[in-house]
Amino acid sequence: MSAPLSNIGLVGLAVMGQNLALNIASKGFSISVFNRSHDKTVATVARAKEEKVQGELRGFEKIEDFVQSLAKPRAVIILVQAGKPVDAVISQLSGIMEEGDLIIDGGNEWYTNTERRAEELKAKKLLYMGMGVSGGEEGARHGPSLMPGGPKEAYERVKPILQKIAAQVDSGPCVTWIGEGGAGNYVKMIHNGIEYGDMQLIAETYDVLKSVGGLTNEELAATFLEWNKGELDSFLIEITARIFTKKDEKGYIVDYILDKTGQKGTGRWTVKEAAEHGVPCPTVSAALDARNLSSMLEERLAANKILHGPPVAEGKVDKEKLIKDVRAALYAAKICSYAQGMNLIRTAGKENNWNLQLGEIARIWKGGCIIRAKFLDRIKSAYDRSGDLASLLVDPEFAAEMNDRQASLRSVVTLAIARGVSMGAFSASLAYYDTYRRDRLPANLTQAQRDYFGAHTYERTDKKGVFHTEWATDA
Repeated sequence: MSAPLSNIGLVGLAVMGQNLALNIASKGFSISVFNRSHDKTVATVARAKEEKVQGELRGFEKIEDFVQSLAKPRAVIILVQAGKPVDAVISQLSGIMEEGDLIIDGGNEWYTNTERRAEELKAKKLLYMGMGVSGGEEGARHGPSLMPGGPKEAYERVKPILQKIAAQVDSGPCVTWIGEGGAGNYVKMIHNGIEYGDMQLIAETYDVLKSVGGLTNEELAATFLEWNKGELDSFLIEITARIFTKKDEKGYIVDYILDKTGQKGTGRWTVKEAAEHGVPCPTVSAALDARNLSSMLEERLAANKILHGPPVAEGKVDKEKLIKDVRAALYAAKICSYAQGMNLIRTAGKENNWNLQLGEIARIWKGGCIIRAKFLDRIKSAYDRSGDLASLLVDPEFAAEMNDRQASLRSVVTLAIARGVSMGAFSASLAYYDTYRRDRLPANLTQAQRDYFGAHTYERTDKKGVFHTEWATDA
């Protein structure tokens, strides 16, 4: 008697793939798994038995047997390194799979690669989806935020599985069909860009509280713990509070971690896309710059010996006032950062005819993902009130909060600059806010310069038309 066929398959059993496979099995679905290195397949099967998952998880050494073990029409999730490894797996699978079968790439892939692959597989009568998966190892195992894009019919086919394995919040599972083509990968990319901004804002918060306010690790932990009870309630604030309490034999671990930040590219992609679409995302750009500067460790150590900051300020800082101001400033800067990211999603959605639902995107970020936060409810409400909102900054509720907190944002940035503490992401958020709110900018001078050296022309405020001036000649 032949073995029953599995509901779904998964290729790629590194940390994310293994945990997602176990998540699927733990929700009662049968799943077949395959990995190029068979020892990881064996380890995954053993772990499934150890954890006593509800559904059956079967491992295969040959990819042909793996494919044949799946119920038709087949669906296979691939979780391997982006780029050529994805193409290699697709090449293997597409040679075995049959008309109507579905391949889902769950990695962080450049969205145009997804669209290219979808067209190539369409010619073979196979369906293809790009699906963002956020939440890291823990999210993959117990409930990630899922951002699937591609054919709506393909999503509907796997929707019952995706809804079960996604993070569950008060408004439902953290998954929705994002849109056609590479929409899912695109939204995940911008999610990661926003994540860069969030993390850098928190790092700068830590820096100013420690370097200027003199807070100890115990005080920092208590401060972040308190903040997590209010408007700043989020996964990143929560884990930051925990980080400050962790010790080993040397002391607090955070104090011994090398100040050199890594990255995997999605933040850089976000900044590139912002430039391509002409959408300002200065907070994400500042976060990317901070990571790049941190990697220049040897140069920074050398510069530290010859470059000077401001004179040491006299007098103590009012610690309680600083904590209060930084809390308000962090929330204001965070609003600016999310406004930038959502505007980039909105613009790309329009240009690609994806018909993106920004409120629903904010909703599925409420659980499972790295940027999950209480105030995403507020973002969803803002887009529910106005689906084509020009910016979160002009939503009545967020506008009122920015007006209330902008003084604290200015105070914190000014204090940090005076003390020689760099706050690139905070400063970028403040500059974005101040530029966006002004009715007259110095861009008139920039246009005059462009016209002077390149005859690029300009428009006028007093009459319609396009004009050019011979600036080098006498009037």
